[in-house]
Order: sequence, then structure tokens, then C-alpha cells
Amino acid sequence: MEYAIAVIDIGMTNKKVAVYDQNLKQLDAAYKNFEPLQIPHPVTGEQLDTHDLQGMKDWFFATLKDFAGKYPIKAISVTTHGATFVCLDKAGRECAPCIFYTYEPGPDFQSEFYQTVGSASQLQQEIFTPPFSSMINPAKGIFFLQKYFHESFQHTDCILNYPQYWGYVLTGNKGVEPTYISNHSYMWNHKEETYSHATEKLNIRHLLPDNYKNTHEVLGNLTSSVAQQLGLPESTIVTMGIHDSNASLLPYLAKDSHGDFILNSTGTWCVSMHPQKELVLNPEDVGKIVYFTQTALRTPVKIAIFLGGMEFDTYITLYKEIAGTDLFPTYNPQVFQQVLQDKDTFLLPEVVPGSGQFTSSQAGILENGTFYSLEDIRTRKAIPQLFSNPEKLLAVLDISLVIQTITALQRAGMQEGTNIFTEGGFRKNKGYNQLLASVLHNHSVQLTNMEEATAFGAAMTGVMAYTGKTHKDLADTITIEYTDVEKVQFQGFDSYQNEWIKLATK
Repeated sequence: MEYAIAVIDIGMTNKKVAVYDQNLKQLDAAYKNFEPLQIPHPVTGEQLDTHDLQGMKDWFFATLKDFAGKYPIKAISVTTHGATFVCLDKAGRECAPCIFYTYEPGPDFQSEFYQTVGSASQLQQEIFTPPFSSMINPAKGIFFLQKYFHESFQHTDCILNYPQYWGYVLTGNKGVEPTYISNHSYMWNHKEETYSHATEKLNIRHLLPDNYKNTHEVLGNLTSSVAQQLGLPESTIVTMGIHDSNASLLPYLAKDSHGDFILNSTGTWCVSMHPQKELVLNPEDVGKIVYFTQTALRTPVKIAIFLGGMEFDTYITLYKEIAGTDLFPTYNPQVFQQVLQDKDTFLLPEVVPGSGQFTSSQAGILENGTFYSLEDIRTRKAIPQLFSNPEKLLAVLDISLVIQTITALQRAGMQEGTNIFTEGGFRKNKGYNQLLASVLHNHSVQLTNMEEATAFGAAMTGVMAYTGKTHKDLADTITIEYTDVEKVQFQGFDSYQNEWIKLATK
């Protein structure tokens, strides 16, 4: 083996360190979950979830040291979930809490934010960032710290995006790259390829790095201290880092053998990613969770997202708790067909309000004319009969996810003949895939075999940075198998979907 690439892959819950060889074969991997650390809100006193940066650092370092004894690691690449940043003081120490982006500061905060930086619709049209709820727009997280953690924030000398923070931990160098800063942050102007006017309105432009490089370039080498701790040579390079969804898209861009496609990447977030040649936002996109980001190649990609995996896990977990079982509901196509025909039970989004394609919807289940909110189900205040019928629950849940997926695909620019590739957790959801393929009868709907695509894409950037190769040079080392989804015919979907959309948008 000539060399190996180590990848630090940071999801919201699951963290991973993986090792790949020069042919992008995964050699090893370690996984760990980290519970959030909680701190009190300085005004309300409620508990805020924050990221355990020190705990993660300790584990990453210990795991990398273990792998360094087994493999000739020459490069480290970092990929992380979105909407997260870290504030550093002049000494390079974390000086403000790294709060989970899922926290919702409330409508007054949201209103004050847009009064400060500009209207939501104007911002979306100018810099292609949509108005997320919570603090999914990182600029809102910064505004939150300025407002409620002012004493801590005033010590800030630099604000680093999450992948670049970990790059800084390893190299001592600060930088910024396309995939993360352009990803619904409100801080990037796509057309001018520079920081947006929102950074001036928030008075943070001077706190953002000027060192802007391509995703696959080198941020720096390990510091002598870090190299010693990891048991790696100081010559080990660290890439600029990459946003997780963009990392999963990179292998498909390298192969690029299917023409126009949308990658339906499914996990906690379901992300419809449609590579484009230019930045075009349609009038009907404004106000929806539709936006542009940049690929690792600095080309536009139109995106529409929703928290599909979180929604699926939420209801399946509730079912298991309420039913007192560990058994997973069984897929029965006849039950799917009956639900579509009866049109008396609907599962409505969104588990995190304002996070997806139906931002005015209240999460819950409408059963025979009675609405059961997700909160009431969680607290057991009211439980629909649906929870005593697992096959029907799975059908109602999957139908909801398919409707949201189709909406996201359409808003991402799906046209006649656009190929749909589904990767991630929903590949194993047979009911979801068969219904989606049935509805998209004029499209090729395929499952891909990309395992851990995010880490794989990040490893690609490591090889590119270490060798100077392009993504196309790596195409022969990438194998993507495409499996056509059986197009089982379901009747009555259009009628059910119309009723569902009326309920989700009223």
C-alpha cells in the first residue's frame, strides 16, 4: 500500500473515523455517538444542547493514533453535518457555546434577525438561501450568540465553519471553502463568490477567514504537537474539509455517466441534489426550502430538503414504545393500496417546524377526521388507533415521505427524463421505493450501492489533495451499481396526494 487517507466524518449523532487506501477501498472504521452537553439559556433558563467538542477531539485523536499504527496515513479529510460553526478567541480557544442548530429561538427572534439582515424573500432571491426555522441558517446561530451570549461572543477573533474548525484543530490554519460557506448560511454571495452583505449587517465580516481555497486543496500540515499525539509525521496533510451532502455527491460527479440526474440522498435529512449549469431560482421557489449550494468543483447544485429520516425514526420509535415491541412494521403493498383508496388517514410533517417543503404544516396524524399532534402522541395525551396497526402505520408514514420526496424533486428541477438515484437509509425501505418508482413512471428510479457515500467522497478529496489528481482521474477507482426499482402499480395516489397537500398547506 502506497498511502492511506483518514476521514473524520461527523454526523449530528454518529461520529466516525475511517481509513481508505489509494484505490478508495475502505480499510477500517470506528464509530461513536456523543450525547449533547447542556447549558442554560441566559434569559429563559431552558436547557440548550451544545456539541461536545472536547469529547469528540479526545476520541478522534485516540482513534487516529490507533489507525496510524496500522496504516500509512498521509492525508486527513474532514466532513461534517451542516449549519454549525465555532467561535475562537485570539489564542485560538473556543470562546462561545457551539449550539445545536435544531434549537428554535422563537418568532420574535426570527423577525428581529430579518429586520437586521434583510427580508427573507429578498435574501433568497439575491443569495439563494431559504428561510429555515430554528438556527439551520448559520447566520442565525451567530446572531443568537451576539444577542444572548454577548459577553462570550465579544471575545471572538475568528468564526470557523465546522469542517474548517476541525482542520484548524489539526493544523493551526484557518480557512474557508465552497461547499460549506455556500450552504444555506446567508453568508455567501454565489454570483460574486464572496461574503454576502449579511456578514456586514451582522458586523462579522472581519471575523471570517480570508483564506478561501477549493475543497480538494490543502489547508495545511499537522502541527508538531498534533503529529506527536497522533503518531503521524508532520508532513501529513489536511484538506480544506467538505460539507457532508456535497461529499456524497462527488462520486456521482466523477462518474457522470447518466446525464441529467438528481441524487436523492436519504438520512436524517433527505436531500434532493440536482447539478446545474447556472443559478436559476424560479418565482415559485421563493419562500420554500429550495436553495443553491456549490459542489466540491465549485459548480452550482440546486437543492430541496426535508427531515425525512428524522420523521421516519420519530414515528417508528414512538410505535415501538407505545406497542412495547422491538419488531419493525412489515411492508404490505395491499395495505398501501388500501390507505390510498380510503383516504382517511394522513401523516403530516414537519417534526422540526419550518424545516422542509411544507413549512406551514403541523406535525401529527389525521385519523378519521380527528387530528393527533405529534406532541400529544409523544406525551401520550392522545394516541391514534393507527399505532395498533403497524402495517398501516408504515404505509401512512412511507406515503407521506414519498409525497415530500416528489415535492423536493420537483423543486430541485426534475424534468422529463431526469434520472433519480436513491442512496442512504431509505434504500432498504421497500415500500417507499416501490411507491416512488410507481409515481415517477416516466423516470428511471434506481438504488445505488454507495456505502457510506459521505466518507467516500471525503476520502476522494484527500486523494485529490495528496496526489494532485482530478475527480475524473479517480473515476476508474469508483464503482457505483445502479439497481432499477420495481414499478409496482398503486392506484389512487394522485387523489390521496391532493388531499394530503391541502391538509399540509392550510
